[in-house]
Amino acid sequence: MAAKWLKNAVFYEIYPQSFLDTNGDGIGDFEGIIEKLDYIKGLGCNALWINPCFDSPFKDAGYDVRDYKKVAPRYGTNEDLYRLFEEAHKLGIHVLLDLVPGHTSEEHEWFRMSQKAEPNEYSDRYIWTSFCFEGCPGLPYIGGESERSATYILNFFKCQPALNYGFLKPDKPWMTGIHDPAAVATREAIKDVMRFWLDRGCDGFRVDMASSLVKFDDEKKSGTSAIWLNVREMLEKDYPEAAMVSEWGDPKLALRAGYDADFFLNVPGNGYSSLLRDYGMDPIGPDNSYFKKDSDHDISRFLGEYLDWYEDTKDIGYISMITCNHDTVRATLHLSPDELKIAYAFLFTMPGVPFLYYGDEIGMRYQFLPTKEGGYYRTGSRTPMQWSSGKNLGFSNASPEQLYLPVDPAEDAPTVEDQETDPDSLLNTIRRILMLRHKEEDLQADGSFEVLHAVKGEPFVYRRGKITIAVNPGLVEAEVPVSTEGKSLLFSIGTCRFEKNTFLIGPQSFAAIR
Repeated sequence: MAAKWLKNAVFYEIYPQSFLDTNGDGIGDFEGIIEKLDYIKGLGCNALWINPCFDSPFKDAGYDVRDYKKVAPRYGTNEDLYRLFEEAHKLGIHVLLDLVPGHTSEEHEWFRMSQKAEPNEYSDRYIWTSFCFEGCPGLPYIGGESERSATYILNFFKCQPALNYGFLKPDKPWMTGIHDPAAVATREAIKDVMRFWLDRGCDGFRVDMASSLVKFDDEKKSGTSAIWLNVREMLEKDYPEAAMVSEWGDPKLALRAGYDADFFLNVPGNGYSSLLRDYGMDPIGPDNSYFKKDSDHDISRFLGEYLDWYEDTKDIGYISMITCNHDTVRATLHLSPDELKIAYAFLFTMPGVPFLYYGDEIGMRYQFLPTKEGGYYRTGSRTPMQWSSGKNLGFSNASPEQLYLPVDPAEDAPTVEDQETDPDSLLNTIRRILMLRHKEEDLQADGSFEVLHAVKGEPFVYRRGKITIAVNPGLVEAEVPVSTEGKSLLFSIGTCRFEKNTFLIGPQSFAAIR
């Protein structure tokens, strides 16, 4: 059973390095987040996901954790984060931290101890082979860097040794099973980290690479799922309102593994990518995204994947739709503000728990930049938040060369300040959409969903409870093929009108009728 507060939750994802710098060092901090909590609440977001903020050498932007129980000094102190929890809660805002359970930094004390030749309590906290020249076929590994005569397995980058949760079917002497004491000790250590933050006011976790724990797992991820179900038992017993959202990308598995929600992530060619980023692996290539005004507008590519997941999981948890995230190219690379208004109206009126990435509410642009802290192409979606026309667009008083990343250099760079006074701005449109979602229970996470009309090149029409929604991302006015008897217009973007017994939706328009 999902945490009750998720029913009406709308998350705001913050990349803390880039949100607001209050001490002039060019890097965002906890105080900056606290300062903008009223703004976040005013958007219509009542929950936060803060990207990794733990102590780290930042070879992968904080996804290489050096100490799970200490925040990175660049953001402040542990006490500052505790105060963030407290101030957020005063405004009715829940806070998820980013948990990285599959690996640590190679500088973590657990790993330093594990590297030693002399056996100790951390020797099996990571996955080691039995000899300095023995690798593990099928998994990346590193040798030659430790006192210990063995190689160790990686979970992602070279700086991220994999924690040992065991192998589903161990077939070598150095492999442990998922119930081996060493694997259980790793699981319990991560549970201890979770308890540490939950006891101090955290409301749960977004879990990085959630399916990556058990090695050589089966297709159903039964080994990894067993670990998360054990974690869920702990949460249900001691923290019943704590939430877990997974970076898994397979709700059928993730929600049955004890998660409250699973992200529908952008993967080139999948259903989500067809909506906003239909350009394959090349972001500057041709784009046929559904919400692009001159595309072929084929919603079936999205529905073919989404409906299968939704029907299978609607009674056990939520699918989370995102506007973007720290790993994804901002949709503004190809979509205009008018196209984004329709796209975001769609995302925020779908079932599940939606996530708004910082800056998407003003249409911040993707920047082509050199890699920073392991970001590579992702770096361009992690630039500083654009608050005003002031120095560094209001992000920081530091000199430009001190900034974590450069701000958008364009003269017309969008800012909160500029859009606040424009009632038709993307910012204010999102506020209206989220106000509608919070007001209408049918539009919230667990409201029903039914496709009414999904024909290529025609308006997409769906029903949420008593509310019928029509989306027309194209360039031609069209008739909405639904009965209009007794119906009235509840919300609209663009032009919509009733004519005799028909409802007409204008080009690049969105309408909710009841």
